[in-house]
Amino acid sequence: MNVRRHHISGIAVAAVTALGLGTLSACSADSAAAGGSDKFDVVASFYPMAFLAEQIGGDHVKVTSLTEPGQEPHDLEISAQQRTQLEKSDAALYLKGLQPSVDEAVTQSGIKTKIDAATLTSLEEHGTEVGGHAAEHDEEHGHEEAGGKDPHIWLDPVKYAEVAEGVGKAFEKADPDHAAEYRKNTADLVTKLGTLDTEFKNGLADTRTKVFITTHAAFGYLAERYGLTEEAISGLDPESEPSGARVKELEKMAKADGVTTVFYETLVSDKTAKTIAGDAKLRTDVLDPIEGITEKSRGTDYFAVQKANLKALQTALGTA
Repeated sequence: MNVRRHHISGIAVAAVTALGLGTLSACSADSAAAGGSDKFDVVASFYPMAFLAEQIGGDHVKVTSLTEPGQEPHDLEISAQQRTQLEKSDAALYLKGLQPSVDEAVTQSGIKTKIDAATLTSLEEHGTEVGGHAAEHDEEHGHEEAGGKDPHIWLDPVKYAEVAEGVGKAFEKADPDHAAEYRKNTADLVTKLGTLDTEFKNGLADTRTKVFITTHAAFGYLAERYGLTEEAISGLDPESEPSGARVKELEKMAKADGVTTVFYETLVSDKTAKTIAGDAKLRTDVLDPIEGITEKSRGTDYFAVQKANLKALQTALGTA
């Protein structure tokens, strides 16, 4: 079913493709009401895309989010009603590779403006080990983990800001009547993301260990940005099951590297994380990949949850 989201913090609006970087079908200011409202009607694939577009679009954009609060984005299957909504909207903002059902629906739709956020920054190949410790560990143990293009770019404030800049330019082109406001909103958002980047950089600069364990490999970009190493129980797919060898490897590594905590997340079962933590006598805590905001989230929007993530990492890694 279509999920209508109102204009409140953290639930948002999405946009159009960036200049020269996405698949942009330019539309005039007159087309901004094509979805049947007096605003620019946008479909967002899931929360991080919706949040970006709301912050940039402000009062000039109306959004429909395809992923309901509390729904695991990877599991989304587009309904016939949602496909109809796509056809009626002016623009779609999505992240290719994260939700295959969305990728297919957007590609097949006749929507005028499509933006793939993955085209606005660089994607890297990530597996179950990412960061400074990973290469050394692989060499020592002869370990090669299965990986793929990692879509979790929004967890790195710098990459998220790059996407924001592309979306802002696309808004300006698609709805020139409000270009000045989109430009200002984008600049404000990029500044806030820059401040968040500084908080992470300073907050994680001096820790007792640089290694952390997560349920699935969502935090590779964050780990690389701040000199950490993510050791994931599972790979990029949060539903994948770890092998017995991987579990033993993690327990051995945790002891060697002074790991104190196994992180789990709000939208995926914590059973495996708690089992491993119990066997290795480690604590558990939440590290939220911010794929959706629910009443269980440690904050009401992206920035609040990211700051909660920073605090959790500082506690687990041991700040000086």
